[in-house]
Amino acid sequence: MKATIRWAGEVKFEAESDSGHTVVIDGPPEYGGQNQGVRPMELMLLGVGGCSSFDVLHILKKSRQDVTDCVAQVEAERVDAVPAVFKSIHLHFVVTGRKLKESQVKRAVELSAEKYCSASIMLTNAGVDVTHSYEIHEAEA
Repeated sequence: MKATIRWAGEVKFEAESDSGHTVVIDGPPEYGGQNQGVRPMELMLLGVGGCSSFDVLHILKKSRQDVTDCVAQVEAERVDAVPAVFKSIHLHFVVTGRKLKESQVKRAVELSAEKYCSASIMLTNAGVDVTHSYEIHEAEA
């Protein structure tokens, strides 16, 4: 896996993934940024949420659950020091579907947290307190 990060002036960068997708990264105004892209730590948080969401949805689909929506709400707390690394991250999944089995949703979230989500497991191994929760909503007919 590779990525290329190109400087685009001031504190703005264009990041290109190995698969050819581009994301704009920009710094805060106090460092010369113009708020034209995500901050680097925000991007890490988006990666954790995306990785875990992929796992949860994939596991639920494999277990034949009729999922109509899946939203991960991700919150993080950073230490009050330099470097301002993550102290804790909480992922809350709002899973909507038809006649979803709670045991299957719980299992999907646990498997992502403990076995499959490389991003959250890597951060957990680095000392970040990563927690998960979920709620289930019945889809409207």
